[in-house]
Amino acid sequence: MYSTAFLDLPPLVGAAGSVRLPGSKSISNRVLLLAGLAAGTTAVHDLLDSDDTRVMLDALAALGCGLRREGAVCHVTGLGGRLATRESTLFLGNAGTAMRPLTAALAVLAATQGGAFELSGVARMHERPIGDLVDALRQLGCPVAELGRAGYPPLRVGDGSPHGLDTAQPIRVRGDVSSQFLTALLLALPLLAAQQPVTIEVQGELISKPYIDITLGLLARFGVAVEREGYARFVIPAGSAYRSPDSIHVEGDASSASYFIAAGAIAGTDAPVHIEGVGLDAIQGDIRFVDAARAMGAVVEGGPGWLAVRRGAWPLKAITLDCNHIPDAAMTLAVMALYADGPSRLTGIASWRVKETDRIAAMATELRKLGARVVDTADSIEVHPPVRWQPAALHTYDDHRMAMCGSLAAFNALSAAAGAGVPVRILDPRCVAKTFPDYFEALFSVATPAPDAVPVLAVDGPTASGKGTLAAELAARLGYHLLDSGALYRATALAAQDAGVSLEDGPTLARLAAGLDLRFTGDEVLLAGRDISHPLRLESTGGMASRVSVHPEVRQALHTLQLSFRRAPGLVADGRDMGTVVFPGATLKVFLTASADARAARRHKQLISKGIPASMDDLRADLRQRDERDRTRSVAPLQPAEDAMLLDNSHLSVEASVDQVLGWWQQRRPF
Repeated sequence: MYSTAFLDLPPLVGAAGSVRLPGSKSISNRVLLLAGLAAGTTAVHDLLDSDDTRVMLDALAALGCGLRREGAVCHVTGLGGRLATRESTLFLGNAGTAMRPLTAALAVLAATQGGAFELSGVARMHERPIGDLVDALRQLGCPVAELGRAGYPPLRVGDGSPHGLDTAQPIRVRGDVSSQFLTALLLALPLLAAQQPVTIEVQGELISKPYIDITLGLLARFGVAVEREGYARFVIPAGSAYRSPDSIHVEGDASSASYFIAAGAIAGTDAPVHIEGVGLDAIQGDIRFVDAARAMGAVVEGGPGWLAVRRGAWPLKAITLDCNHIPDAAMTLAVMALYADGPSRLTGIASWRVKETDRIAAMATELRKLGARVVDTADSIEVHPPVRWQPAALHTYDDHRMAMCGSLAAFNALSAAAGAGVPVRILDPRCVAKTFPDYFEALFSVATPAPDAVPVLAVDGPTASGKGTLAAELAARLGYHLLDSGALYRATALAAQDAGVSLEDGPTLARLAAGLDLRFTGDEVLLAGRDISHPLRLESTGGMASRVSVHPEVRQALHTLQLSFRRAPGLVADGRDMGTVVFPGATLKVFLTASADARAARRHKQLISKGIPASMDDLRADLRQRDERDRTRSVAPLQPAEDAMLLDNSHLSVEASVDQVLGWWQQRRPF
């Protein structure tokens, strides 16, 4: 997952390959609560691992449910409808699928058994309405106190004393603001149906009906068969009680599938995008996004648990669509509209206003930055494709779907209005952790950047100048891949040592370098499966690498390997030749110029901290010898590129050096 302040996406020109979706958020949190309320233990397979499910799991643990992880399976031992603790304070982040159902379930349990629970979240959660659910619970007789603004969290349910609840009359709830209020009641009220039926009546036109279908289907899996008259009246039969199904699987998230369906529709020209984990048989309403994508020109095939999507019509066809049935996935249509042959209008999306952010206002604002003309109303949005695309830094409003939708704008190089394409910056990419922590990694696994569009930041300098440390910090701050070219030469030297090859034998060293079985995995470097992380950093290995790197044939053999590191979203390349030979068109080239005395002092401190004896005089002399050898050699001499920025970091901390380079970097970017 990218935890950087921003993530720059280069222009993308293709999409192909396979992606496996995480579990559905809507199903995951419903299943967790049902398992927590039921008697017995439920094995939940393929549960979504995200911020929203994490707060639900934390809440269940605080309430006394048993939780046990076994690989990809989460075993939940439920309460059997009986409180294990009478008081708790629950923090639920910005998870509506946790806040609304837990409010209802705990209000019922606290009122019938005597308890008091406080539920709160992040600031945005305290701006998301819950008043209609509170009104419905008060009709029953549940004590509910609003601890802030009326009609919004935070809330306290229960007052510590048991209360008789009135189920003789239908409980009325509005259906035109959020379907989660009805879902919350449907999940909570079976706890009151042991002796007599409980009826819910929906006031107004129910929105997001497919989400209610998910709820009803899962209730049936846990032993509660709800009777209904359309979507206006629901009856939970007398004698209803939750029973664990023992085991249940969570299908992939259909809302998340929409981004890859869109990628295939926009950029799946040579081969389709395969989506695993959700198929045409999905129980989630957002699978009907497939129909909308087809209407825009996508070619979609599928079966149980899989989809394959490629481009059909191009440009995409503009549409006018009532999106009441796919409110979350409809956001993806708004971005697809950027690639259409005319304006597209999406209606029936009033619920966007009360989601993680005001999604209508947010979407209109961000699409305008890209060059689109947007007309928005209380419950609709109309998108006119850009006449000319603009590079833009897109705000995400701590809304996972804004970030994922925004990423699709990076395919703009395929639009005639974008020329060679423009980069797109996603601010706060970490917000995707709410439902799809590895979204950007999944996107990059199927997306192809435009040729030479992936930005490169090259860092060079003399031995012990701190270029490796600086490059690693820059890569971490930018979310870019890191190429430590020195590690390639050191690995070649170690491979030669293992094979008994002379460091003066250039042709044989080149053959070794060309066939290096080298993998970088986190903090480990594996050579032919052997961890060489420690020997790679030894002073003696550095000396061998210096001898290996003088051979032109070795440098040529490693050239192709070095180029392969240039992958989306970007690359920080550390080492000799990076800005002059390997990546001469690098966006920014930095050459460090720390003095030999400063470098010797740093190396001395580093060695002493590791318990390795060292002499300042010897280190200084060695560095000066290396500098002279590197400056005067005929192959790849040590010298800055003509357009490199010189940075004397003799008296700068690592943080100050990083800030300086990032300042230069921002000046080179178009945002």
